[in-house]
Amino acid sequence: MNKENTTTLWHGTLKEYIVGFVLSLLLTLIAYFIVKEHLLKGLLLFSTLGGLGVVQAVIQVFLFLHLGKESKPKWGVVVFLFMLMVLIIIVGGSLWIMQSLDSRLMR
Repeated sequence: MNKENTTTLWHGTLKEYIVGFVLSLLLTLIAYFIVKEHLLKGLLLFSTLGGLGVVQAVIQVFLFLHLGKESKPKWGVVVFLFMLMVLIIIVGGSLWIMQSLDSRLMR
């Protein structure tokens, strides 16, 4: 395989980029509309926005980052999973600390 063929494996088509952009924009506008019009409240709002965020993240991972399309070894997947683990630790730890401080100081 020559150098030109190996670089094209990492890039998507214009159609993939346009579909990814339109889907991401649509999901963002749906979330904005739900919040702006006060369509949902409480846990349902939080769950819906979180679900829309996860769907948008999956779309971006596959259509923009092209995760899973690389050749062996799949270091991109390993790096992505490590990044996801660190993100979960940071967000989860921050929420844990804020909840602990809230229960100790505010009540």
